[in-house]
Amino acid sequence: MNFAAQFFANFVNDGLQPQETRRSFNDSEEYDPFWQSTEQRRGSSKPDCSFHSGPCAKDAHVVNGRVGRRSTLICPERLKDFGAEEYLNGDVKVFQTTISEPPEVQLMSTPKPSVKKGGEGKSVPKVAPEHLRFEDISAAAFKLQQSGIQKTPCTYSRLSKQYGMEIYLKKELLHYTGSVKERGVLYLLSSLKQDQQRKGVIVATDCNFSMAVAYHAVEMRIPVFVIMPAYSSPPRLRMYRDYGAMVISYGSTARDSINHARHLAKENGYLCLEEDDSAVYLAGLGTVGLEIYEQVPKLDAVIVPAGGHCGLLAGTAAAIKHLNPRISVIGVEPEEFPLLLQSLKTDSPIKDLYCNPNKKLYRDLVDHSLGTHTFQLAKKLVDKVISVREADALVAMLRFQEYERSTVDTEGAMGLAAILAGQLPELKGKRVAVVVSSANMELDLVLQCVERALVLDDRVGRFTVQLADWPGDMAKLLDLLAREDVRLLDVCHRRYSDKAELFKAQVECVVEMRDKSQNSQLRRTLSDRYPSLRWLER
Repeated sequence: MNFAAQFFANFVNDGLQPQETRRSFNDSEEYDPFWQSTEQRRGSSKPDCSFHSGPCAKDAHVVNGRVGRRSTLICPERLKDFGAEEYLNGDVKVFQTTISEPPEVQLMSTPKPSVKKGGEGKSVPKVAPEHLRFEDISAAAFKLQQSGIQKTPCTYSRLSKQYGMEIYLKKELLHYTGSVKERGVLYLLSSLKQDQQRKGVIVATDCNFSMAVAYHAVEMRIPVFVIMPAYSSPPRLRMYRDYGAMVISYGSTARDSINHARHLAKENGYLCLEEDDSAVYLAGLGTVGLEIYEQVPKLDAVIVPAGGHCGLLAGTAAAIKHLNPRISVIGVEPEEFPLLLQSLKTDSPIKDLYCNPNKKLYRDLVDHSLGTHTFQLAKKLVDKVISVREADALVAMLRFQEYERSTVDTEGAMGLAAILAGQLPELKGKRVAVVVSSANMELDLVLQCVERALVLDDRVGRFTVQLADWPGDMAKLLDLLAREDVRLLDVCHRRYSDKAELFKAQVECVVEMRDKSQNSQLRRTLSDRYPSLRWLER
């Protein structure tokens, strides 16, 4: 039995007292249709909480068994909507369902082109309506300001002198969920009709979009369900539950979770939210461009991450180009997944790019396909799109930790990676804004990225030398490293090695240096002293 069934079974058994009077709701009170049974939804318009006694649980503030934010509980008899799960010998057994694509939800209608009257017998050519207007972005900015979305700072970076340009960092990682996608999600949820907000929304898989939906839907008192694969890490699941969402484990892959979420949406009237290129979502993301233009005067260029969905790039470009067409908008995406670059070459959005990127590292950048509207906006408004290597992205993450005292993920480091890779020489001496879009990365992965970045930045090296089998030779090597002010991280002394000459021992050392100049100095000193020196590849 799954988590939800156990929770509600205990809830019903402990609170069932039919002798007490039941509380009814007035017409002026808000009620949650998840508390209605099937007969009540067919016959009566008022809910009946007859399956428990005392005050209705909708008035209590319980989150995952603890007192807190309003819960998104479901009547036990409706648990059949979510399928059954039995865990037998560690395997997941689920019902087979037929999946069909739900109809697209139109949240905002595009304006109709005006037709001039007059002119007998003359046909007026139809003008294609704009998918995203500047008025939509302005309306989104006003709505988000009322909803409490903070205006993130755009501060001068300490890295400016190092790279010869004025760098301003738009720190979108400071949002509550650590991602810029809160802007688009909150505006998207606030644009839903009230009956849809009462029914609830569903998201699938673990990503920045799902995290933003889980947090803001609960804040807006919208029932929200998150369908997660079985392999999801416990800390991430706990984070969604702390937000107040109902988390359901289903399937062994992300595709299984997405299909199940679509099935639930179709069968029960919920709205399955997936990151798309609707005008409402793009308008919310485009508010970043408005704030950058207000915060940085005399701006020359804006660098925006452009992986996967590219909604942030398209929305920001629409705002910036309307305010000042002379400001350059540059998109940056990973070299292992150049979806937008390939789409621009073929002049059509590519749905599936045949490559194998590191999904653990580029999670949000490669999980979504490029939409038609987003592609048209990027093609029209973006001045330049470049790709960066994985090594440059990791070193950029290291620079953020050292100079900005911030831990960002790969997507957040994309803009700075393009600068340190030397791919934007035309921006030397210019004033540049870099969007730091997110900072959601698990701690163990952050540690691995830092260790790898130190090696790529030539600050951690590994070498081997052969020492004569005489007392004190090992001490002389360690003394040389100490005089060079090098930190010894690891040492391995192999006296009996097939790679060492007779009567000699092979010593392997891992050392940490301050910078590349100290690395070069150490290499020269060791090569003069030890002819058998061999540096191991990175």
